[in-house]
Amino acid sequence: MVLSNVEIHKALDEGRLIISPEPNPRHPTSANPDCPYNTTSVDLRLGKTLSIPKGGPFSYDLRKPGIAPFLSQNCDHIPIDPAGGYTLKTHQFVLGETLERLTLPIVSDGQSLAARIEGKSSFARCGLLVHFTAPTVHAGFDGKLTLEMILLGSSDMVLVPEMKICQLILEEVKGTPFPAPSQFQGQTTPAGLTPK
Repeated sequence: MVLSNVEIHKALDEGRLIISPEPNPRHPTSANPDCPYNTTSVDLRLGKTLSIPKGGPFSYDLRKPGIAPFLSQNCDHIPIDPAGGYTLKTHQFVLGETLERLTLPIVSDGQSLAARIEGKSSFARCGLLVHFTAPTVHAGFDGKLTLEMILLGSSDMVLVPEMKICQLILEEVKGTPFPAPSQFQGQTTPAGLTPK
């Protein structure tokens, strides 16, 4: 079952969902009419760094463990200029991250949540895919969300830190899952590295 904005607020208040920093305002006001909560989603913002995969004499072999360190070594990591942004070229693939950190705790009363990250229609109409083929965020996840972005439109697009780049859709999980953390648990970089 997909959570409404009212249920998203309730999950935040109960600690079943942690988004840091928490998106605000919870309701549109005359002072701030730009509310990040739609009826069944919450907007997340683009972080401050991009990882741009390098070309090279290698092939990705996902049968081998450790894709995060491999990607980190084979990407250029650049801060996004806060004023001018980063111009994403048509047909260019980059890894971004959300500014917000997401935690979906596993809770024992059968009230755990999972999520899907989806694009926003305004970006999609310009040809930007923000999650490529990996929208699922499992119960128990903790970390920033990596955005696998590619621009399929016919014109370049400017990416700016803190722009609302994607939306998070939250769903209830039936039953209490056992922990099964992925290799990206705790990630703090677009490539998927975690702090040591």
